[in-house]
Amino acid sequence: MAKKTQTPPKNYEEAVAELQQIIAEIERGEIGLEDVLSRYERGHFLLQFCQQTLAAAEKQIELITKAPDGTLKTAPLPEQP
Repeated sequence: MAKKTQTPPKNYEEAVAELQQIIAEIERGEIGLEDVLSRYERGHFLLQFCQQTLAAAEKQIELITKAPDGTLKTAPLPEQP
């Protein structure tokens, strides 16, 4: 099967909603093999989109902590190996 250029979703929420719809369609078992494969490919694309979106958001998160004087300070999220 030739790879098609995938259209990215507008945002994370749209990607999750479409992914849930694809999962439900496949689980019902009412579609043929070619359609299952096509939806699986789209689902894989959406999953990668979601993972990339979450990774980018994680990099932007800052931990808010109290300084010794009681004021709030921010620190970057520690890198995970």
